[in-house]
Formats: sequence, C-alpha cells, structure tokens
Amino acid sequence: MRHPRQIHRLVSLALLLVVALSAQPATAAQKKETNGKEEKKAAPRGTPVLWRAPADIGTRDLYLGPGGESMRPDLRKVTFLKDETGGYSTKFRVRDGAGREWVAKVGKEAQSETAAVRLLWAVGYVTEVVYLVPRLNVEGKGTFENVRLEARPDSVERLDEWKWADNPFVGTKELQGLIVMMALLNNWDIKDSNNKVLYVRDEATGRGELRHVVSDLGATFGRVKVNVPGIWRLQRSRNKPEDYWEDPFLEDVKNGQVFLFYKGKRQDLFDDIRIDEARWIAGLLSKLSDRQIGDAFRAANYTPAEIRTLTEAVRARISELASIRGNAPLASNP
Repeated sequence: MRHPRQIHRLVSLALLLVVALSAQPATAAQKKETNGKEEKKAAPRGTPVLWRAPADIGTRDLYLGPGGESMRPDLRKVTFLKDETGGYSTKFRVRDGAGREWVAKVGKEAQSETAAVRLLWAVGYVTEVVYLVPRLNVEGKGTFENVRLEARPDSVERLDEWKWADNPFVGTKELQGLIVMMALLNNWDIKDSNNKVLYVRDEATGRGELRHVVSDLGATFGRVKVNVPGIWRLQRSRNKPEDYWEDPFLEDVKNGQVFLFYKGKRQDLFDDIRIDEARWIAGLLSKLSDRQIGDAFRAANYTPAEIRTLTEAVRARISELASIRGNAPLASNP
C-alpha cells in the first residue's frame, strides 16, 4: 500500500499535468476558427491596373498578341492534366513541352476570344495571354481543332472577380472606353463572373499589380440584335462573322451622350457614355492599320473571306466612333 504522502504527490502531479496541457498554444486548426468562422487569407496588395498608355499602337504585333513570341506554347508535347469546370465551352488544363500550364478552350468561342483579346490589348488594356492552335494533339485527351490556350504562369496569382459597377476605375475614361469596346466587339455576355483580378509581383522592386482583366471574351463577333419586319427581337450569336457585319453599332448622339445599338447583358453600363469618352477610344483604335486588325483574326485561324469581313466590320465601327462631332444622329453600320 502506498503511503498517503505518495498518493498526495501523485494527485498533485496529475493536476499540474492537466493545467500544463490546457495552457498549450492553440493548434493551427483552432487558430483558423474565430467564433465558429474560418479566417480568410488576406488578399495581396498592389496597384490596380486596367489600362496602360500604349506608345506603339501602330507597330503592335496583333498576330502574336500580348504574350509575344516569348510566351508561345511549346507544342512538341502537350499532356492532359485535368478538366476545368464552368462557362459555356469545354475547357481543360494542359502542360506544354516547356512545362508551362495552359487552360485549353475548345468550341465556338475559341476563335472569337483569341481575336477579341488582341484588339483590347492593342489599345492598352491588360488582358489574358492567349494563343489559337488550329490543330492540337493532347496526350491523354485526344486531338482537337481550333483550341484556345490561355496561360497559367506560376508568377500570376488569380484572385476574385471584379465588378463592373464597383471597381477602382468607376468614372474614368479608361473604364468607359472598355465599355465601348465591349459593344464594338459585340460582347453580349457582360457579367462580373467573366472578370478576373490577376496579381503580378515585380521581383526586382517588390511592388505588386492588381490587373483587372475581362477574362472571358468568347461571346463576341456575332449578333446582339436582329431586325425582324415590324418588330425588334433578340437573337444572339457568337463567332459568326456575317452576323457581326450585319449588326448595327452606333445609334445616336444626343445632349453630349453616345447611344449604341447594344442589346446584350448589362445594358445599364451604356446609359452614360459621353462624346469625349467615345472619341478617346476611337482615337486609339484609329491608329491601327487594316493589316493589324486582320492579323488579330489571322491569329484566330479565320478563313481569308472571314478575315476580310471582320476587318471591314471593325474598321467601319471605328470610323463611326471617330466621326462623332456633335448631337446629330449618325448612320449605323450597313
């Protein structure tokens, strides 16, 4: 039998052990929870960027686009990684021969998005980096025609969406110019979920940028509105050059405002476009040659006839914007 003093000592040691364990620091899982709510990782900080003044519009290479020659995918060996969900088109992640990752998009939107990105980049807007591959063999997945590859570099962190009505650029000519560009491209699928903030950090300076891009531009170069005898009705399409050519663009100019024939989503964004804002973006677009505009569509693997149709249609819309002088109504695109 143990002596009473030994029993007392054992009880005291047990109590000290309990107190010591209760005083241990909280585990990682415990730290993440505060009043039943999990703490969110703080978003990176940086300078918001939507547009940069392009000093070289007339010499920009719209065939290679924002990624240039240096970021072209290595197609010697492309392997399937995983399927990507969401959106209208079929998408999946791949790795190219150089080890870089891309999101492949197949279907009707691949060509239109490739060209739309180049035209936005041409006038200074920050964009995704995309290329169109006419025929792509993906190990583990199959062979596909007209595949858009969108870069997923390790140096770029993809954050949340940005909202058209609530962002750092509200009230600026740069945002208004982007809205005009959405109508010029006939992007009828304008919604916040198609926007993305990309965080890019300059390793040399340590400064970061929050690049506000329109990440999904597939619903472009089609029709947003069609005239039926006696009535107007909606009939939207994507990636149909003839539809794009036939759709009207500029409707009227009244009391210092520009009105566009736009009947896609978020029509409220087009309620307050001033003449100076429309003419500002027209001035940038007017610096592009027909060759450059055509190169945007050549990069997207359109046929020669489609390239001519789309180039002429884009040039006609640019001319309409550039012709704005006052409050008189303007003729729409034929």
